[in-house]
Amino acid sequence: MPHKPLYDITPFTALDYPDHLAAIFWFAKCNMRCVYCYNKDIVFGEGEITEEEAIAFLQNRVGLLEAVVLSGGEATLYNDLVEFCKKIKQLKFKIKLDTNGLNPKLVQILVENRLVDYISLDYKAPKEKYFEITKDKHFDSFSKTLNFLIQKQFSFEVRTTIHSDLLRVEEINRIIKDLIKRGYIGTYYLQPFVFTENTIGKIQEEKNTFDTSQLSSALKVVWR
Repeated sequence: MPHKPLYDITPFTALDYPDHLAAIFWFAKCNMRCVYCYNKDIVFGEGEITEEEAIAFLQNRVGLLEAVVLSGGEATLYNDLVEFCKKIKQLKFKIKLDTNGLNPKLVQILVENRLVDYISLDYKAPKEKYFEITKDKHFDSFSKTLNFLIQKQFSFEVRTTIHSDLLRVEEINRIIKDLIKRGYIGTYYLQPFVFTENTIGKIQEEKNTFDTSQLSSALKVVWR
């Protein structure tokens, strides 16, 4: 039976890849269990769509779309991602990867072989809160990915989801400080937590306010 890595396809977005019309490929499974995550079905679900079906979908979009966003779940869990990206590239699409950065080796292969054009890297939390938020202990893997992308001067952005009871302003300022220390000069994107009944950690609505006036101005910060 053919392997089905994709949970779903969003046929069109003008928002997810800056300045490009794109489709989104949602990869099933994730190696994190972020407490605020509402993509429970994708994280725990099985894939529904084969690689062949995804490529056939793109063949019908040549000339209509410019790019594909590989999101999830976590796309870098897919063992054949390098070959999959080559097939997408043969159709002349740009590729944006959304990743938690836990697979630095694969990110390096994709970047060095020019199989991705842009990366959104999730900086989930400062090191000391990383496990509390993600239920994952591999901050060092994420750290390697971040350092690699900075050293390569690759085209990428860093983003963090804000639930004000989980991450306070001072913790975001700590992330900003860390990014500057590493040499990151891009925009830092903050995304507000969206409450649903269905989050992995059964997180409640925020009680604390997040005082944006206290945010460090050392980096350009943009709310999405």
